[in-house]
Amino acid sequence: MDRSRLKEKVIKSRKEGKTYLEIQRRLKRTIPKSTLSYWCRNIPLPLGYQRKIEAYNKFNLNKARNIALKVNKSKRKHYLQSVAERNLHLKTILRDRNVSKVALAILYLAEGTKRQKGSLTFGNSDPFVISLFLRLLRSCYDINESKFRCTLQCRADQNIKKLEKFWTKITKIPLSQFYNARIDPRTVGKKSKRLDYKGVCRIDYFSADTFTELLQIPKIIHTGP
Repeated sequence: MDRSRLKEKVIKSRKEGKTYLEIQRRLKRTIPKSTLSYWCRNIPLPLGYQRKIEAYNKFNLNKARNIALKVNKSKRKHYLQSVAERNLHLKTILRDRNVSKVALAILYLAEGTKRQKGSLTFGNSDPFVISLFLRLLRSCYDINESKFRCTLQCRADQNIKKLEKFWTKITKIPLSQFYNARIDPRTVGKKSKRLDYKGVCRIDYFSADTFTELLQIPKIIHTGP
């Protein structure tokens, strides 16, 4: 195809509202953008062309974001793997009861109730945190399982029976030791946005001695030798 014929086809495509990339694809030719711009400099664009370009740019932006998200997710995965690998030597450290007791005391200092002297009260919405607390507590002390109580704090539109079933599996505390769930009155008439939210699980364990010891351990550590 000679140059003049090529130019005619370019101009015709441009009048139809084709982008430079679409023109190159239609003609199956690689034409410098500067040449296309020069040939089409006086061509009036059809109505709707600007909306087409905006939609095209939006599509490309979303595509770029999705690619970036996948790249970042992959980087994050590799980073977490490297963190895990360099800390593998800590995997068995909790077999030492003294280490477990320190970890438990620090965890309780951060998330537990300090004013209630007759029992421990520990609450969290993260199943992992609740599971870790109970694992440490059960491994550090000779626990009387009958002294556990569990209370769920949830939203008004949540299924309490399902929540109780979920948390009894996490805590290994029987449903007979669950208090009545507490519904947040501020959520009445409001739809929950987080479908994976399981409410807050509050654990009570009736032991004044354990409570006192867990609060004393961080102070002992802090004062040092």
